[in-house]
Amino acid sequence: MKKIVFLVIGLATIFVLTCNSSSIKQAVVSQKDSPKKMQDFVINISKYTRKFDTNFIIIPQNGEELAYTNGDISKKPNENYLNAIDGFGIEELFYNETFKPNEYRIGILQKLKDQKTILVSEFVNDSSFVKDAQNKNEKEGFISFIRTKENYHYSIIPEKIHHENNNDISSLKEVKNFLYLINNSNYYSKSKFLEAISNTNYDLIFIDLYHNGVIFKKEEIEKLKQKKNGGKRLVVCYMNIGAAEKYRNYWKRDWTLGNPSWLKKKYDGYDNEFWVEYWNKDWQKIIYGNDDSYAKKIIDAGFDGVYLDNIEAYYFLYND
Repeated sequence: MKKIVFLVIGLATIFVLTCNSSSIKQAVVSQKDSPKKMQDFVINISKYTRKFDTNFIIIPQNGEELAYTNGDISKKPNENYLNAIDGFGIEELFYNETFKPNEYRIGILQKLKDQKTILVSEFVNDSSFVKDAQNKNEKEGFISFIRTKENYHYSIIPEKIHHENNNDISSLKEVKNFLYLINNSNYYSKSKFLEAISNTNYDLIFIDLYHNGVIFKKEEIEKLKQKKNGGKRLVVCYMNIGAAEKYRNYWKRDWTLGNPSWLKKKYDGYDNEFWVEYWNKDWQKIIYGNDDSYAKKIIDAGFDGVYLDNIEAYYFLYND
């Protein structure tokens, strides 16, 4: 879970030195321009992945303001961005650290729900609130997965599935429930992890590309695309595009804050992560555009789409 803060765009500016073999160039990206840089990033990821699969699903987590021009909800919708994505993943909408529904976010999502699927992962500190969280989201037309302490910290799959069905699911619009299980550390055995998911009837599953540093095989992901009851489902892969993670295969041993220069800021609460200057070409090459990129590995593994985390880097790079 990432802490959600909403922004008032200011005038802060950062200066980035990028080097090539012949010269040193200075690039300037202002806080005012940073939402558009993230919009462009997501759009380009979408274009790249859909060259391989025209139905490839793109779901940004949070940052719903990016549905509008330069992330400003007072302006017109950004149609290029909306065409590039299939839905929005949202964290802690009705149940959050304030214990109050986030009316600002709900208002934005109400305007978007007729165009895009809204998937909300709530966190309740008491399982007695699960039903209420489900009802609040359902009333708004949002699809929810309710995390408790057990399945948040220990990756335990809930026994009951809200709106369980045996439908064949081929698009995000058909989804009635989902499983948010991007942390598989509770499963020491990959086979046990796969077995646990295979024995469920969720319409949509979010998981990581790796288990203990090993990429899932295409045949393993294909098996997950069938529910226990025989229906088909979607399997979507987590990908962090706004922060670099030290435990990923792209991480170099000598990297640290400021080296390379686009490792810009420590990620509070996550010792193994750094906010990145996501517009930097070196970072973008890690994410998409070539056979060794993270996105290509996801495609090669047979996933139906990507779940893009830390979209809010456009805010957190400039604020504490």
